[in-house]
Amino acid sequence: MIKVVIVDDDPFIRESLKVLVGLDAEIEVAGCAGDGREALTLLQELPDAADVVLMDIRMPGCDGVEGTRRIKAAFPQVSVLMLTTFDDDEYIIEALRGGASGYLLKNIPPDRIIQGIKTVHQGNMLIHPDIARKMAGFLQPAPARPDAGEIPPLDSCGLTKAEHGIVASIAEGLTNKEIAAKLFLSEGTVKNYITDILSKLGLRDRTQIAIFYLKSSRG
Repeated sequence: MIKVVIVDDDPFIRESLKVLVGLDAEIEVAGCAGDGREALTLLQELPDAADVVLMDIRMPGCDGVEGTRRIKAAFPQVSVLMLTTFDDDEYIIEALRGGASGYLLKNIPPDRIIQGIKTVHQGNMLIHPDIARKMAGFLQPAPARPDAGEIPPLDSCGLTKAEHGIVASIAEGLTNKEIAAKLFLSEGTVKNYITDILSKLGLRDRTQIAIFYLKSSRG
């Protein structure tokens, strides 16, 4: 069972999402909160925290960006999925840099939101296609490798051809299963490749791989 916390400053939206998400047999809504600060408090009070936080990005008080930073600092194992009506690129990038696992718009069908929860719970990154195409223009430099002051071109990072394909696929927001099908590999092989890629690039997770790829491809 995937335990979800819903965070939105609009009570009607909170309750609507609670009903829609709770209809799925694999998901349990563990609680709701009105902003990022309340969400963090709720997670601290739950016996086993939660698995996924479904978080609005623009809220008075502690917004989704700051809420994501606080939650990931206290509960790094919790996945945060941003869900909002605002197509705000800079907020999106900040949320991803703060540790969010993905981003969806509220106008998508309910089944897509449910699938998004399951996707990030599996450790995958999820970014709306419209946002993925815009990311490169707004990205700030990803954390540099210890021996590099700037992000090097991807071709100079010692990645194999297969690793290049996987990095590009991660930047597209594909899951391990989708990458495996696209590149004719097993999911286990894809996971091993990602571990090697993280080591070679000196990065922490899939989000940083995507940011690194888009930034290095720009220049």
